[in-house]
Amino acid sequence: MHEGQKIAKGALVARINAEDLEAQLNKARVQLDLAVKTETRLKKLLDINGVNQADYDAMVSQINTTKADMKYYSALIDKTMVRAPFSGTLGLRNVSLGAFVSTTDLIASLQQLDSLKIDFTLPDQYSQSLKKGDTISVLPDGADKKKQKATVLAIEPQVNTNTRSIKVRALLSGGGGNIGAFAKVYVDVGTNASAIVVPANCIIPDDKSNKVIVVRSGKSVYTDVKTGIRQASNIEITSGLREGDSVVVSGIMFTRANGAVKVRGVKQQDEMPQVK
Repeated sequence: MHEGQKIAKGALVARINAEDLEAQLNKARVQLDLAVKTETRLKKLLDINGVNQADYDAMVSQINTTKADMKYYSALIDKTMVRAPFSGTLGLRNVSLGAFVSTTDLIASLQQLDSLKIDFTLPDQYSQSLKKGDTISVLPDGADKKKQKATVLAIEPQVNTNTRSIKVRALLSGGGGNIGAFAKVYVDVGTNASAIVVPANCIIPDDKSNKVIVVRSGKSVYTDVKTGIRQASNIEITSGLREGDSVVVSGIMFTRANGAVKVRGVKQQDEMPQVK
C-alpha cells in the first residue's frame, strides 16, 4: 500500500514476518496426513479384531488434536497481517520495510474522510433544545465558508461539573473538513419574543433565591424571581415579574426595602437585546 492511497475495507495494509508460524503449520499438515493414513489402516485392522479399540481411539484423538493445532497456527498467521477495518485513506507510513515492530507501534493512520464525526459542547441551559437525530449547521475550518449539515448521533447525559455544559457528537456526511481541525457549530435553540429580560447586574442572589428590586408607588420592593437563559450582560426572568414592572438597574447598593426611590430615567424592555 502507498501513502495517501484510498483502500477498501479488509485490504492488506502491512504484514509481519510469519515464516516460523508457516513452518509449524506445514509440519502439522504432514502430521495430519500421516495420522489419517494410520487411522485408515487401524480401522481395517479393528474390523477383523487385529488391533484393540484403545489404539484406534488414540489415533482418532491425534487427528483431532492435529486439526486443532492447524487452526491455532492459522489464527496466529492471520494476526500477522494488518488489514483495514474500514474503507478510507492511508496516512504517512511510520515504519520502514524490515523494521522490528511491537503491538504499540503506529504503522500508519487510516482516516475515513467522507463521513466525519464532530464533538462539541453545549451549555446545559440549552440541553433541551437538542436531541438525537436533529440537524445542525457546521462550518469546518479551512472549508469554503459554506455551512454544511450534520446529524446529531448522541448526547452525553452527564453535565460537566466544571463548565456546566454537555458533550454532543454529530455526523457530518460528505466530508468537507480536515480531521482534528476546529469547526463552528450553529444550533437553533429557538427564541422567545415575549421573554422578560433584565440586566444581569440587577439580580441580587442569596442562599435561597434570586431577587430584583421593583419600584411600586415610589418605593422599592424586593421581589423573588426565577431566572432562565443568561447572556453576557442580560438574563431572562421566567417568573416573578410581569409586564409593566419597573426594575431598579442602578444604585442597587443604596436601595433599602420599602424605601423611597427617585427614578432618574426609564429604559423600556424593547430597547434591550432579546434572548436568542
